[in-house]
Amino acid sequence: MEIVKLITRKFAFLHDKLRKAKMSDSPEEFVKKTLISSVYTSIGIEFIIFMFLVNSVETLKLTLITVFTLPVVFLFIFFYFFQIPIVKISKIDKEINKEIIFAGRFLIVEIESGVTLYDAMKNLPKNYPSVGAYFQEIINKINIGTTMEDALTEIIEICPNSGLIKIFWQISNSLRTGGDIAEPLKNVIQNIIKEQQIMVNEYAKKLNPLAMFYMLIAIIMPSLGVTMLTIISIFVGLKLNLLMLLLIACVNAFIQFMFVAMITSSRPPVEF
Repeated sequence: MEIVKLITRKFAFLHDKLRKAKMSDSPEEFVKKTLISSVYTSIGIEFIIFMFLVNSVETLKLTLITVFTLPVVFLFIFFYFFQIPIVKISKIDKEINKEIIFAGRFLIVEIESGVTLYDAMKNLPKNYPSVGAYFQEIINKINIGTTMEDALTEIIEICPNSGLIKIFWQISNSLRTGGDIAEPLKNVIQNIIKEQQIMVNEYAKKLNPLAMFYMLIAIIMPSLGVTMLTIISIFVGLKLNLLMLLLIACVNAFIQFMFVAMITSSRPPVEF
């Protein structure tokens, strides 16, 4: 399909994103699947909208609404599905950040204990699966005849975590120069620890205003709002039925869910 090739050429970065997200699809396959899923999903959403409006809107207006909203819904769904590799990369990056300090220290201890670099990298996946998956790929490449330097270079291209890339670069540089591996790795781990401490401090600064807004918007405003609405309804004769109260409760629950999701997503993926 020409449109698939056009989109693939337009988003040249897609190949690297798919590799970093550990997705086996080629860029063309991913775009094709995304287009098909977007078409079916957008048609389904339009059908639901049609069923809601069929009895309350004139046929001509309903047709115009469907015609004009379908492309908008399709584009929204397409770009939403197009973010899947980025979301997966972010998830992998967070999982690596949770293990990278401990995995780095494990590697240093193994090397300083006299274990060869190959055996140290081979032992690491047994204890740290997220970080170890990349070391296991290096081991697999070495086992089929690739040199360790080339295997490290290849794995750097598909690694989504900057800290782990620094570790790989340091190991690669030490192998090329013939220098010590443990001491430079200690410096890299210390730098990663400092970066994570900065992330934690920034998160702490964000947490206080977020907590204040949560108290104001999700707790105080709904409580006072329902109280004021009840008082006003008595004077103006407004009837508060169960459906309206349930709607208010659902909106309040949605706001609280969004705040919790915001706080959770902004939490740095750090383990000390």
